[in-house]
Amino acid sequence: MTTKRPTIGPLIFFTIAVVLGAYFAFAAVQGRYGILQRAQIEAEIDQKRAVRDNLRAQVDRMANLTHRLSDNYLDLDLLDQQARDILGEMRSDEIVIR
Repeated sequence: MTTKRPTIGPLIFFTIAVVLGAYFAFAAVQGRYGILQRAQIEAEIDQKRAVRDNLRAQVDRMANLTHRLSDNYLDLDLLDQQARDILGEMRSDEIVIR
């Protein structure tokens, strides 16, 4: 009489496959290059782009002011405003509001 023993090989194979699948699923979500890390990096990229755009706007504004006070192009109104701001002077027809 032959009795059949349950084979343990398929059980071990199935267990290893489940453990590896769980590991790779965890790594895909929580790992160094996972979905959550990618979302955090994209949020940082958006924040850095906003800072970059703000700095570019400031540089463009400064370049415009510099051009308007250059030797080739002189904006007399801007020159007058800058001189009065620096010297603390005002014209006799102006009213100061604080």
